[in-house]
Amino acid sequence: MRSRENRPPTRWDRRGAAYGIRYLRVVATVDVLGAVWVSLGDDIRRHSTEELFTPYLVTPGFASGAFAFFLAVTLRRRKRAAWILNLVLSGALTAVFAGALALVPECRGHAQNWISLALTALFAGALLHGRREFYAKGDRSNPRRALLTAAGGLLVTSLLAALLVQAADEGPGSSTFAERWSYGLMRAVSMEPARGEFPAISAPAWADALINMASAALFAAVLWAAFRSVRATDPITADDEERLRALLAAHGETDSLGYFALRRDKSVVFSPTGKAAVTYRVVGGVSLASADPLGDPEAWPGAIERWLAEAREHSWTPGVMGASELGGTVYARHGLDALELGDEAVVEIADFSLEGRAMRGVRQAYHRVRRAGYTVRMRRHADIGAEEMARLVRLADDWRDGDTERGFSMALGRLGDPADGDCLMLECMDAEGRLRALLSFVPWGEKGLSLDLMRRDRESDNGLIEFMVLDLIRRADEARITRLSLNFAMFRSVFERGARLGAGPVLRAWRSLLAFFSRWWQIESLYRANAKYRPAWEPRYMLFEKSTDVLRIGLAAARAEGFLTAPGLPKWMNRGRLQRGLDR
Repeated sequence: MRSRENRPPTRWDRRGAAYGIRYLRVVATVDVLGAVWVSLGDDIRRHSTEELFTPYLVTPGFASGAFAFFLAVTLRRRKRAAWILNLVLSGALTAVFAGALALVPECRGHAQNWISLALTALFAGALLHGRREFYAKGDRSNPRRALLTAAGGLLVTSLLAALLVQAADEGPGSSTFAERWSYGLMRAVSMEPARGEFPAISAPAWADALINMASAALFAAVLWAAFRSVRATDPITADDEERLRALLAAHGETDSLGYFALRRDKSVVFSPTGKAAVTYRVVGGVSLASADPLGDPEAWPGAIERWLAEAREHSWTPGVMGASELGGTVYARHGLDALELGDEAVVEIADFSLEGRAMRGVRQAYHRVRRAGYTVRMRRHADIGAEEMARLVRLADDWRDGDTERGFSMALGRLGDPADGDCLMLECMDAEGRLRALLSFVPWGEKGLSLDLMRRDRESDNGLIEFMVLDLIRRADEARITRLSLNFAMFRSVFERGARLGAGPVLRAWRSLLAFFSRWWQIESLYRANAKYRPAWEPRYMLFEKSTDVLRIGLAAARAEGFLTAPGLPKWMNRGRLQRGLDR
């Protein structure tokens, strides 16, 4: 027989949790209104002094409103630590209110006190009843990190406050450093220390405001340290990679992006049968899966369910980038919604031809580069010596546009790794034999290739990339391929339909906006660079649970792909954690 504690949450459990979240949202609104509506704020403050008191967390001010809103958000994300904190605080406050009403006769004569007790007790009871809804685990290091942040931050803040008071003190100047430090510490803790305790100090209002701002920032940092989610799980191990390669060998033709699941900055969950897997990376609290699951499509649901369960356990927002139509359909059956991101350019070798007026420009560019003396060498990575591969890697790094190696769902991120011997390298040399461009492709099943890396010497002639792609298509029998996956064109349909006669004003405006951002992110140029091969366009999707998660997932994807860089610890401080997955 299933125990009461182990039974699944009921409708009333969910309602209890929902009431607690709504209560905190209302409190946050009241606190902010009390900060901007003077009379309301004065009434609330009057009710919290002498023989009157207010419900849990009802204190006018932007800081208290932000705190209540933060707790509402953490409860909404089902964080167990937030549930414990709210239950302890509201339970203690309920006991204090009940004791005041029982022991102080003056308190019993005010209806506001009974209302405050009822609301606070109802909040605590709702949290207790809905306890099964708050299951998300935090990082085990959070308590220690929060204590260190509080202790170190308070010490630094109080010392800086003492120096600020020393520089800005308008008093007679007879205060000691210990007094100034005590003043800064008291203001950092209480926001408003008693002036009578420090008669020798007369700090200006702007100095007190700066100390208060630093104190609020410290409080926010302590909250972040206490409630942050687990940032990541273990990266792919050597055994995991071996199992993933076995899945690729059996079902690698299903998805052109399947090989990129072998990136070692990802984690993996396997289906119960081991016949399918979802690879993902945690970025900013988002569990970001890439492309379709690997393995047998019939086993995909088992892997997806485990991935979603892990995301719920750690309060991660689940998101998928670059899923195909088949993969998106399976993800949608598990409660995710889809948004089309763009299209992948796939060239079917048997259907490709340079003949015809539409291919005239491509044909002329190919012959022009060929007449200039450029040639292409094609080799598998396993056939390239270690020293020569190291030289190619150095050139690829030198030709990279920017310092960041971009890619996550459609890039491998490790050129020349011995484990990737089946990858195909194309090298373009000029008439004098100097290397001018590189293309690297990863396997797509037994008869396909997917573009991984594309680099060109900026001082070389234009058209080298097109020349190399066309040469590969021409030598497809030698490479033993029948299809080729090229770049991904984000929002391709917008550029294509927005340029047609009769396109509506909304579509034209959307196309103009994307063209504007293309100045930095090459959105339109990637579409046009792929369109010249007249490929088959395969749609790719982003999957999400709630529409409110779209922006968060988009930002996480931009960080994962290398388009945005979030501030954080220096790389050398994370080296030990990453070394397990990289040095194998």
